[in-house]
Amino acid sequence: MYRSLFPRDVFAEMDRLQREVQQAFELSPSIRGFGRGGFPAMNVGSTPGSLEVYAFAPGLDPASIDVQIEKGVLSLAGERRPRLPGRDEKVTVHIDERFAGKFRRVVTLPDDIDAEAVDARYRDGVLHISLKRREAARPRRIDVQ
Repeated sequence: MYRSLFPRDVFAEMDRLQREVQQAFELSPSIRGFGRGGFPAMNVGSTPGSLEVYAFAPGLDPASIDVQIEKGVLSLAGERRPRLPGRDEKVTVHIDERFAGKFRRVVTLPDDIDAEAVDARYRDGVLHISLKRREAARPRRIDVQ
C-alpha cells in the first residue's frame, strides 16, 4: 500500500486513519485466530506425523527467543529491540511500522503431540518448530484378510 509522507487529500487521510483505528480495536477471534496485530506472524499446519509451526521473526537473535511447551500449550516469547536513531540525535521519523517490544504468542497443541520430540530451528528470519505426533496416535492402515 502506498502512503504519502505528506498527504494532500485530508479526507482520504482521515478515512485511512479511521480504518486503522477500527482494525486496532478489532479483537474478535475467528476459527483462524486473531486476524491482526500478532508478532511474530505465524503459520501452523499439520501432517499425519507432525505439527509444523512457522514464526516469521526477522532480525531476532535465536538465543533470545524463549520456546516452551507446558500443559499442551506451545509458547513463544522474546523481545525485539527498536532500530531507530537515538532520541538525542536530530532525526525526524516519518513512518515507523516495524514492531519493537516484548512479544508472546501461544498455540494450543493437539492431545497427540509428543512434547519430548520437538525440533526448533531459526534460519533467515523464520523460526520453524516441528512437533512429532505420538506413534500410537498416528493413523495406520490395517489389512483385512
